[in-house]
Amino acid sequence: MRHGKVSFPEASGAPALESGKSQFLLKGFPVQPHRVASWELAGYVVILGFITLWPTPVDRGGGGELLMKVLRRLHRWGIPDWVDYGFVEAASNILLFVPLGALVVWIMGRSYWWVGGAAGLLLSAAIELAQFVFLPARYPSVADVLANTIGAALGGLLILLVMERGASVRNPARTRTL
Repeated sequence: MRHGKVSFPEASGAPALESGKSQFLLKGFPVQPHRVASWELAGYVVILGFITLWPTPVDRGGGGELLMKVLRRLHRWGIPDWVDYGFVEAASNILLFVPLGALVVWIMGRSYWWVGGAAGLLLSAAIELAQFVFLPARYPSVADVLANTIGAALGGLLILLVMERGASVRNPARTRTL
């Protein structure tokens, strides 16, 4: 079956990889999903490095003022007052690390579901340490490490649910009949 430029051999009857792992065909060439996820992870880490290790905080230079204007307008429209700058910052840190946990667990496999959160903790601690040592305009924080770790763990758990759902669809349990 073809979807755009990627085809799925399982649906078209093409053979799977020797190891039993599924494969995709990209422009007619076999591609292992874990290899694709590894490249995605590398790209994600580069982008994350630019975001987190930029010499000045993201909210400087007008970004913070714009956020405050948007929050004031949302509060006038009935959004609760606890949705403030701190909430948006924490939620952003959580969401920023969800892909890390998801990609790490996708690459490592279901048995290592916990590695997504651990990777988030280690990478976040390294980022905060680098901000402390090398970037005087940035403010490292334990709260950021906690939010980032939560995000990575959530990403790992979400992809674990997707993987479990996929496994149950591919290998449905035999139903017993009387």
